[in-house]
Amino acid sequence: MHTKTETVQSSAEALRYPWETHPGPDQVVEVMPGVLWLRLSLPFRLNHVNIYLLADGAGWTAVDAGFGNEESIAAWSALLDGPLKGVSITRLIVTHSHPDHVGLAGWIVERFGCPLHMSQVEYLQSVYHQNRGTEERRNAQALFFRRHGMDENLTDKLLGRGQDYLKRVSILPASYRRIAHGDEITIGARRFKIITGGGHALDQVMLYCAADKLFLSADQVLSKISPNVSVWAVEPEQNSLGEYLASLASLTTTLPYDVLVLPGHGVPFYGLKTRIKQLADHHEDRCRLISEACRDTAQTSAHLVPVVFHKHALDPHQMGFAAGELIAHVNYMLVEGRLRSEETDGVLRFRTT
Repeated sequence: MHTKTETVQSSAEALRYPWETHPGPDQVVEVMPGVLWLRLSLPFRLNHVNIYLLADGAGWTAVDAGFGNEESIAAWSALLDGPLKGVSITRLIVTHSHPDHVGLAGWIVERFGCPLHMSQVEYLQSVYHQNRGTEERRNAQALFFRRHGMDENLTDKLLGRGQDYLKRVSILPASYRRIAHGDEITIGARRFKIITGGGHALDQVMLYCAADKLFLSADQVLSKISPNVSVWAVEPEQNSLGEYLASLASLTTTLPYDVLVLPGHGVPFYGLKTRIKQLADHHEDRCRLISEACRDTAQTSAHLVPVVFHKHALDPHQMGFAAGELIAHVNYMLVEGRLRSEETDGVLRFRTT
């Protein structure tokens, strides 16, 4: 009897991908009645973003908008003239402020005359990203990178092409409707609970329908890659990795094993709790690499980036994310008491405790 229970548990925890392939640029996939999945291209290494449409009475609620460029507008237009012909978007929910999700929010709201729903922090963060290119903010970012041991040449690259993607957002609507953690909203015949979590973004929105065991996880839990968890100059001592791991732990305790997960990137999957454990283990592996590297000699974040990100050559866009993520691990380990910091000539170095 004990063995049988373990077998059932193992089956429930197993990762499973009902769709091994994704929709093509002119395709829409129905993942269950009244839930459509489409995929838009992105112009960088993470080459796509998922958009979901939820049946909502006479229209549809869209979850996320896509990247703010002409190619994404053309892709949306082709879908709306093709497999989505006659579809009216009557509400747009944007999960978080990153340009691949909020980028075309203004375009969709203008085209369909629909309201935008976001968490307050993510809406305000989107506004911040649109207005972050001031000289004062640029100088603050440069000082942040230099404090972590990045040289002038690398800093210039990170402030140039490394963050160009943040500007790829259509003009945001001047107003929005707030959704918050714990809210319940009705979308068509379904009732969704709003769950928010930090780490990848400050207050990312996820949607859970208990009746259909359906979980729209945005970028918090992805099927086959790890979402970026970074620290930036605006909050240099943020413990974003601690926030992210706390969010994963909360999802593990509040959601059942057998939800269908619709992520912001990758393919839908079953096996949420197994995937969460993999993600948590992945970050712990990185912490161990950092701990070992700092055991005998204090290291800067710049020195630690290749310790953790050693498998691929990084372009400036990827290097910006790698630096931010490395600092997130360092900050987490400082909070946990696993590292201590030393400062010499304005540059931080870290040593294992």
